[in-house]
Amino acid sequence: MVRVGLTTERLVEAGAELADEVGFDQLTVSALARRFDVKVASLYSHLRNSHDLKTRIALLALEELADRGAASLAGRAGKDALSAFADVYRDYAREHPGRYAAAQYRLDPEAAAASAGGRHAQMTRAILRGYDLSEPDQTHAVRLLGSVFHGYVSLEMQGGFSHSAPDSQTSWSRIVDALDALLRNWPAP
Repeated sequence: MVRVGLTTERLVEAGAELADEVGFDQLTVSALARRFDVKVASLYSHLRNSHDLKTRIALLALEELADRGAASLAGRAGKDALSAFADVYRDYAREHPGRYAAAQYRLDPEAAAASAGGRHAQMTRAILRGYDLSEPDQTHAVRLLGSVFHGYVSLEMQGGFSHSAPDSQTSWSRIVDALDALLRNWPAP
């Protein structure tokens, strides 16, 4: 690859692509340097270390997910919004497995506060307004949705549902239906 024009943004984007190819856990500054055919030391003028690279990729992934989520929710409400939002996470994980894993990377409080993570929570709460949940039930529902979406996607990506019928898309649709029914009939404390 061409050495000219290395920038932090270009390195982060290439790192995200590499994470999608080899897995986020396997991503290293050394592997990124090999991709650009440069010495590792030449990347340190743009990145502090491997943690810095992974943090930047996590921030990129959270931003991409938030942008997709916002676009998918525009003009939708209720089950339609819930389904579209769920599909954003699943589709993103399928298209960008390394970036999806990066979105789960533990950020320090300062990076987390500056991330698009807050936008994700706001979008989830916007969906939940259609279900008329008040606090603390809304917070419980945010956690439920995140857990179900992430859990299902993680298991599916590891091949957990590929060995039996019905197909995973049918189960996904039924799970979204079940979540919609639960949110409409949220149990009283």
